[in-house]
Amino acid sequence: MGAATGPAANAAPAVDRLRRSRPAGLHAGARLTSIAGPEAALALVADELGRAEVELRALVVSDVAEVPAIAGYLLDAGGKRLRPALTALGARAVGFEGPVARLMCVGELLHLGSLLHDDVVDDATLRRGRVATHRVHGAPAVVLTGDFCLARAMWLAAQEGGFDAVEALGRTVTEMAEGEVLQLKRAGDLSTTFDTYLDVIDRKSAALISWCAAAGAAAALQRFGRGVGKAFQITDDVLDYATGTGKEPGADLRERKVTLPLIFAMEELPWLRARLVAAPADADVGPWVEAITTTAALDRSLQVAQGFADDAMSALDELPAGEPRDALRVLGAYLVERTR
Repeated sequence: MGAATGPAANAAPAVDRLRRSRPAGLHAGARLTSIAGPEAALALVADELGRAEVELRALVVSDVAEVPAIAGYLLDAGGKRLRPALTALGARAVGFEGPVARLMCVGELLHLGSLLHDDVVDDATLRRGRVATHRVHGAPAVVLTGDFCLARAMWLAAQEGGFDAVEALGRTVTEMAEGEVLQLKRAGDLSTTFDTYLDVIDRKSAALISWCAAAGAAAALQRFGRGVGKAFQITDDVLDYATGTGKEPGADLRERKVTLPLIFAMEELPWLRARLVAAPADADVGPWVEAITTTAALDRSLQVAQGFADDAMSALDELPAGEPRDALRVLGAYLVERTR
């Protein structure tokens, strides 16, 4: 795709171009299915999602009043609960018919704890369109509540999934921590490569989505989760240049996080790296966000995400045919198509 070189005329033209040029999205050429979209996919496990939501609220209850207040503040901010949905659909896709509501909460508790930690580390101002939790309740209590959620997740995995599930979750938490440390240590390192970026997002994002999809079992579901997880994170990084997402546009750039759009943009704009290095930490990133959206960086990033998503979808062919498998395919596509 061609790239413009002048200043941007609007906020995110590259995303708009992709929306127009690939209207069929990841569904192009796919077999017809009765699962028409993400709403239909989630409807398959609507009862389980309802029960999981009740369980999730109960799992953050504590005699220490600050814990449910802090966890509840972030839970009340919403969220799509896609990780619990992936756990339920993955279980149904491999033929498990027992109750899964509590197992569905494991990934969401871990995600909740990581969000609480991340916002403190990043000193974020917004999360899901609300003032970030640590700015309301204070950083120390929020970090410790994140630890509470992590401990709850491990305890619950042991209860509901047994040794294999908790062993796999332990590896996942280890990878997530490594990924976050790698990202933190490389903050502002504008020489970060494509391969290093992929290593970071595989650890810090894809590992958990993979565990949620497979709940510690089924290699095909683990591969699906890894591919979708990487595609999801790349798409999330593209959305950092969009408005109306509940986060400040350019937040990653402001924190000098080297994401795939920035890596590609610096290839096309030779002056960008030097400007970012020389600028003070509190510099206005608006002009740089505008310049990046005139390049092909966002389109190229989404094409990389497409490749990971394609690999994820091919892994599902190893599972028994049926609506749960179709729903995973549709839901996996949706996680990447959020820019449309």
